[in-house]
Amino acid sequence: MIATNRSRRRRTQDGRPLRRYSRRWKIERLFAWLHNSRRLVTRWEYHVGNFLGFLQLACAQILLRHL
Repeated sequence: MIATNRSRRRRTQDGRPLRRYSRRWKIERLFAWLHNSRRLVTRWEYHVGNFLGFLQLACAQILLRHL
């Protein structure tokens, strides 16, 4: 997670909220959850279609776990 500097008076120079960091956190968490799937990390699949299928299966598993 990316920490912000608490000594700043405003969060950014123009006062906008830091939306980019919350989006980045979501992507970082997704990759961390995908690394729990050992078959994807070691890339045992030779064919791209099989790898994509297991990637979609892992994403569906993550989605169902967090509903």
